[in-house]
Amino acid sequence: MSRAARVPAAADAPGRAVLREAAQWLVRLNSGHAGPQDWQALARWRAQDAAHEQAWQRAERLSQTFGAVPAGLGLPVLNRAHRGANRRAALQVLACVGVVPGAAYLGWRHLPWQPWVAEHRTATGEQRSVQLADGSEVLLNTATAVDVTLNAEQGMVRLRAGEIWVTTAADAPARGHRGAPSLLVETPQGLLRALGTRFAVRLADGGETRVAVAEGAVEIAPRQGPARVLQAGTQCHFTANALSAPAPLGELALAWVHGVLYADNLRLDAFTAELSRYRPGIVRCDPAVAGLRISGAFQLRDTDHVLAMLAGTLPVQVVSRTRYWVTLVPA
Repeated sequence: MSRAARVPAAADAPGRAVLREAAQWLVRLNSGHAGPQDWQALARWRAQDAAHEQAWQRAERLSQTFGAVPAGLGLPVLNRAHRGANRRAALQVLACVGVVPGAAYLGWRHLPWQPWVAEHRTATGEQRSVQLADGSEVLLNTATAVDVTLNAEQGMVRLRAGEIWVTTAADAPARGHRGAPSLLVETPQGLLRALGTRFAVRLADGGETRVAVAEGAVEIAPRQGPARVLQAGTQCHFTANALSAPAPLGELALAWVHGVLYADNLRLDAFTAELSRYRPGIVRCDPAVAGLRISGAFQLRDTDHVLAMLAGTLPVQVVSRTRYWVTLVPA
């Protein structure tokens, strides 16, 4: 994307009207309906005035910090029938940018995009470890948000978005024998109780939670169903009222903990979808090459290199309209 020649000083900070436009651009380009023409229109808008550029950079920093505009703002903003919804969504973004005070901000906190105000967050492509006071450790994967409550009565990790790897404190079994509470992980679908363990929890599409246990055991209690203990070496998924049967856990299924994306004869469209979790913007796969298969271990810290490797090993080419809009097409 083009850049304006000058970034305004603080004294030239953009006004509310310009910030409102920048917020509308942010919603529009993350709507799922934007195309190359929209990115080109944004570039023209940014070049019109230095204040436009500053406002966009503020909005873009916000987007990159939290990974993307949350799904609740994925609006069909190019449809005239949704102008009112688009305006409300832009106002909600403006609350985070910092130009809508008071009641609008309070309303914003209670929308489905609570991950933006979670206590601990990672941006797209970032991983970060959080050490808890009891000695437990929580590793946040890409675009993840959690809240943590830890006191004498309860240890609770609330997963708002993304994926975590939990390593409980070494004395967790002893604490359990003394009657002290185990570490709990809460998701929208239910509650997990760690039984001296290492395990991963992911909020997946379709309103389900995925759990993989590498060591120890985890008790899973869906919100409206009976609890079950998941043992080491197994994985499952559950909704608010149903829990799947345990399945074997592949030894490389948790490679992301070490910053690696592992593929074993995986379809290219599935691989692309997983890779896109670690890269800001949009990564798409043309249907003509979607069925190609790929195997290997790929370092997630450099997704540009991963894309270059795909082009070097498969009959595909990487078409980049911008860094944030990439498509894999036939070579």
